[in-house]
Amino acid sequence: MNHLFRKCLPTLLVAAMLAACSPQEGEHVMTTESGIGIESVSAKPWLVTDGNVLLRLRLDPGVDAGAVRVSVNGADVSARFRPAEEYVLLGLIEGLQDGSNLVEAWVGDTGAAVGLELTSYPVTGPIISGPHQQPFFCETHAFTTVAGDSLGEPLDSHCSVATRIDYVYLSTTGGEFKPFPTDATSRPADLDQVALPDGRQVPFIVRVETGTVNRAIYEVAMLHDPAQPQPDPWTHSAGWNGKLVYTHGGGCRQGWYRQGDSTGGVLREGLLEMGYALISSSLNVFGQNCNDLLASETHIMVKERFVETYGEPVYTIATGASGGSYQSHQTADNYPGVFDGIIVSSSFPDVTSATIFTLADARLLHHYFTEVSPDTFSAEQQLAISGFGQWGSIPNLSQGAARMDPVYEEGIADEQQGGEVGLPELESLRMTPSNPDGLRATVYEHTRNVYGSDPVSGHARRPLDNRGVQYGLDVLNRGGISSEQFIALNRDIGGFDSDLNHVPERHVADPNATRLAFASGRILSGGAGLATTPVIDYRSYTDDRPNGDIHMIVHQFTTRARLEAANGHADNHVMAVGGAWGFTQEQPDLGILFTEMDRWLTGIQASGTGADLSTTVVAAKPAALVDVCWDNRDGGHIRIEEPQRYAGNGLCQQLYRAYPTPRQVAGAPLRNDIVSCRLKPLDLSDYTVSFTEQEMAALRDIFPDGVCDWSQGDAHSKGHGGTWSSFGPSPVNQVR
Repeated sequence: MNHLFRKCLPTLLVAAMLAACSPQEGEHVMTTESGIGIESVSAKPWLVTDGNVLLRLRLDPGVDAGAVRVSVNGADVSARFRPAEEYVLLGLIEGLQDGSNLVEAWVGDTGAAVGLELTSYPVTGPIISGPHQQPFFCETHAFTTVAGDSLGEPLDSHCSVATRIDYVYLSTTGGEFKPFPTDATSRPADLDQVALPDGRQVPFIVRVETGTVNRAIYEVAMLHDPAQPQPDPWTHSAGWNGKLVYTHGGGCRQGWYRQGDSTGGVLREGLLEMGYALISSSLNVFGQNCNDLLASETHIMVKERFVETYGEPVYTIATGASGGSYQSHQTADNYPGVFDGIIVSSSFPDVTSATIFTLADARLLHHYFTEVSPDTFSAEQQLAISGFGQWGSIPNLSQGAARMDPVYEEGIADEQQGGEVGLPELESLRMTPSNPDGLRATVYEHTRNVYGSDPVSGHARRPLDNRGVQYGLDVLNRGGISSEQFIALNRDIGGFDSDLNHVPERHVADPNATRLAFASGRILSGGAGLATTPVIDYRSYTDDRPNGDIHMIVHQFTTRARLEAANGHADNHVMAVGGAWGFTQEQPDLGILFTEMDRWLTGIQASGTGADLSTTVVAAKPAALVDVCWDNRDGGHIRIEEPQRYAGNGLCQQLYRAYPTPRQVAGAPLRNDIVSCRLKPLDLSDYTVSFTEQEMAALRDIFPDGVCDWSQGDAHSKGHGGTWSSFGPSPVNQVR
């Protein structure tokens, strides 16, 4: 038999191969000689895990499906393929070897063959996030399944457990989920029924799969009656609408060195009633894993497991609040295709820039106002310099800076504390004054694979900078503080050393860490996959909480500003503020958002692929899906449709005012995506006040190299480096 095969090697762009595979991706191979196309459905061909992959064969009309033959590494696997639709065969391949594998397909005994190379990695990972962090504490024993059981002790050092299936049902008494007695001869008397959107009624029984992937505990849930055939890629559950929602958990602090004992939650009654399947994992809860690269890797691997078990979903929506929004935004932007649309709340663009810049500045300001120069600024002036809506946000956000502070110290004020860990086992291991070589529990250390290590200290490099920042500039120009106060503030606010101790000097970012943060998407670009992703961003308003809150509405506008800067518009981004966020008649607004997202995504798919995707995404947006807020005064709930603007004059902006961050008060753009500003000489035209010669001399001493020229962008960024990037072990698209 003459097998003419072509390997897809994304790193070798050989002209003879171009007809067989895409140089970057290679998911699809088609030759006119064979009449067969091979697609890797469950994973990128170079990122297969666990030795399993779902493949699709597309046949030219007239090709006899019964004559198609497929081999893997020379072994016949033709029997694994079954018809899925006309001229389409699906095959679940198992038992691939770690490393390179060759799939070949041909027709009959003499047909030309087409080949696809697959690279498989262990299910324990990693695939793109670099070496696994150590130490790493398993929490399978602390994880409670939907049936109320512990997963027990792990099977290996990778925190693995055996995959299990549990069933629960929704009770008509109290509306709670209860374990379903699969061995009973009759069904529970309190078993509820669910009316699906298509009018069918099915018993409210939920099948939940629990297992481990990439050292994470994952869950998959969908409506399924155990009396019916088990679902697989060819046989879908009658209760599943074919669509998938990936849920996330929030947080960030304490999110290191641990597996986690919960997922983002898959027993979401409202979404299950709509027919969705739900998936999540413990490493997609940011309070357990504050590393968006590792979160993206886990997204990729968990979704692969889903597709291989249940088939390819019609689409996948990511949803989550706070830390869940980081993950949704960044995976959609950096690894397009994992998610088709995202619905986020209490959102931020990412943790590395907007959030951390704000937390770091809050800690500097709080230290200055309480320790360095107490009683020299009124509470009103302090609030104006911070930009926040409530003074309580200054100490609140200062405490949130613990995620950058590696040192835990007894007796220190909460607002200056660091070294936060989430497990008792980690407490004795963390860095303290008496244990200076202990674990550095910080977001930077957790992202060492991206940022690298400082050759002198050995610590993870930081993309953190405040050189040239003129704190309180806007307040000065509005007459809210004196020139003397402005000079004293900027002279004495100082910066942080590598242990987040306050030092007189401003802190300066590592140029390499900054470049890598932009190149790899740790700082959200918005111009990659997110440019063609439908986004619905909803929230309840928290800027007016007296004790402060990090989830300020300005971060929502920051994301939109990045989309506008990268793409020239943000027409794929919808804001909703102040809704009744639920799926019931009393709380309908979240259910409506999911319904509208469904219309949006199905509209995009119905449009085909002929037009430019960004144009298609905007054109397919439902007419009812517009920026909106609700007027909830006097017990009402009045819907107001008007464009949401950061500094607008509409009723929504009056009801839900957006306040700036300290860096924006200092002149930074709304995008808040500049780590190291480019410097310019002091220019008197930037100020509305007059400085004496003595004051100008003081400013030159404070800013010997100049002040931030925010219009010039970041000093070290070379832009986003492209999608589907890797930090190893996969060599494809590696970032260096």
